[in-house]
Amino acid sequence: MSNDVPQLELNNAATIPAIGLGVFQTPPDETRDAVTAALAAGYRHIDTAAAYGNERQVGEAVRASGLERAEVFLETKIWISDYGYDETLHAFDKSAAKLGVDRLDLLILHQALPTAFDRTLEAYRALERLYADGKVRAIGVSNFMVEHLTRLLDRATVVPTVNQIEVHPYFQQSQVQAFGAEHGILTQAWSPIGGITFYREGTHSSTLQDPTIVAVAQAHGRTPAQVMLRWHLQQGRSVIPKSTKPARIAENFDVFGFDLTADELAAVDTLDTGRRGGPEPDAITLEAYGRPIPEA
Repeated sequence: MSNDVPQLELNNAATIPAIGLGVFQTPPDETRDAVTAALAAGYRHIDTAAAYGNERQVGEAVRASGLERAEVFLETKIWISDYGYDETLHAFDKSAAKLGVDRLDLLILHQALPTAFDRTLEAYRALERLYADGKVRAIGVSNFMVEHLTRLLDRATVVPTVNQIEVHPYFQQSQVQAFGAEHGILTQAWSPIGGITFYREGTHSSTLQDPTIVAVAQAHGRTPAQVMLRWHLQQGRSVIPKSTKPARIAENFDVFGFDLTADELAAVDTLDTGRRGGPEPDAITLEAYGRPIPEA
């Protein structure tokens, strides 16, 4: 089943499965079960982060699955508290030890730190070093806006392979996506189906109840979540839907047997509200968001 998942080629010729399981805000014990269910359903890409506190359980589930290490694409993120050159090199060691691997498939910076961008640049320089040393197959960033990417590209010797940002029908970040495309940076969508925390003014409370999306879903005999994931995939994005329920995990993976028409894609495109569900990237500071990442 996993062989049916399209692979997206990164700008360094590495490939990434187009759909993965996200484990943001998933408690450690539930993480183990969710990853186990995902791997059984055919997922071969798991996205975690040092700040989630569940890397160890991701690693345990991958090992318990009986799959070869090379079959599972593991992605994690360095938290802002560990930015700086030496700090980030050590953060890799912490994450790798928790995951129980000696090499990561994708390592990204979790946020830009606008108030200490020099530390962000030093953290990225450490990623470049890890990449040069073969400890990671690809490096990238997350929640970087156009100005952050511009400043990074001025200094970087390795162009990020991905920028993981909030993208769903109600918040599309077209400018960030277009800038990424121009520079060969893949957009990876977090909260790809809008999440339950995102509400839009009006009569319906979430993307899952949006009349446009519901109508497209009915036309295909699919669920609204499947339509949204298909919308991302047909527009070339990587997606990491999050769920802890085995049935929902399987539903989110079952998105390869149908295609949305150009008109349907365009109809979903019109739903952008410009309203962000996550924190403002420019509001990320060590004072407000810093917290120590435990040793392995």
